[in-house]
Amino acid sequence: MVGSAVVRLLRSRGYERLVVADRSQLDLTCQNSADQFFARHRPDVVVFAAAKVGGIHANNTYPADFIYQNLMMAANSVHAAYKAQTKRFLFLGSTCIYPRLAPQPIRETALLTSELEPTNEAYALAKIAGLKLCQFYRRQYGVLFHSAMPTNLYGPGDNYHPENSHVLPALIRRFHEARENGLPSVRIWGTGTPLREFLHVDDLAGGILHLLKTEDPPDLVNIGSGQEVSILELAGLVSRVVGYEGTIETDPSKPDGTPRKLSDIGLIRSLGWSPQISLADGLRSAYAEFLKEVQHQTLRAV
Repeated sequence: MVGSAVVRLLRSRGYERLVVADRSQLDLTCQNSADQFFARHRPDVVVFAAAKVGGIHANNTYPADFIYQNLMMAANSVHAAYKAQTKRFLFLGSTCIYPRLAPQPIRETALLTSELEPTNEAYALAKIAGLKLCQFYRRQYGVLFHSAMPTNLYGPGDNYHPENSHVLPALIRRFHEARENGLPSVRIWGTGTPLREFLHVDDLAGGILHLLKTEDPPDLVNIGSGQEVSILELAGLVSRVVGYEGTIETDPSKPDGTPRKLSDIGLIRSLGWSPQISLADGLRSAYAEFLKEVQHQTLRAV
């Protein structure tokens, strides 16, 4: 999802010398494969959007997969880029790197100040290791390797797996299927009270390009919308966009995850970037894209 959005934006701005590879073409968990790829292409700039991602269920069920694959991809790619003399490397992580009970909104300085959220600890640790790799390679070798931590993302190319997807695509699919099947109610995980922040992936792509044009970027910067909504409120928004008229139920027996996770985007605003797509507009766009992908049988559900 993120890589595709970045490529779309770059091509629309006239960038033509783009090198892309998905997991079927390049195994970044293998150091030899990463080394060969970087040595062959010798990229000037790298946007590292590779990751194994998922929602609470996936993170909680497959923690070994999440920490191993994300650790290996980060370590192999950063080192291979350094050996290939890559001029700039932008590592993308997630705001789940921050402590479970970090002061809100979360500033970049909150990193490693207290305990992580247990349900996504494995993923968070791998992403923390990746950003620290970039920070320390920059410090020791003088290379311009830096990191950005996006908030919860959604948009074209999202993963709509019924169990392993993130909350927003999961809600879109669930309410769509409930409407199609005439179900009287939809049940959502947890109490519905946790607060979350969402950013359209096209907004993220704009933030990434802005950072790539910033001469001396910070080692770490948040990219978000700066606004939050409860999961129950989000479910209501999605139901209205989809046109579902049944009731919404909560399931307190399921985990809520972090109670609140709002990123402080003051730093990236000070660099001249701000989000442009409202949640309401973004949801309508995301659902339209979902319907298109269903129609063309290109819906991603892995």
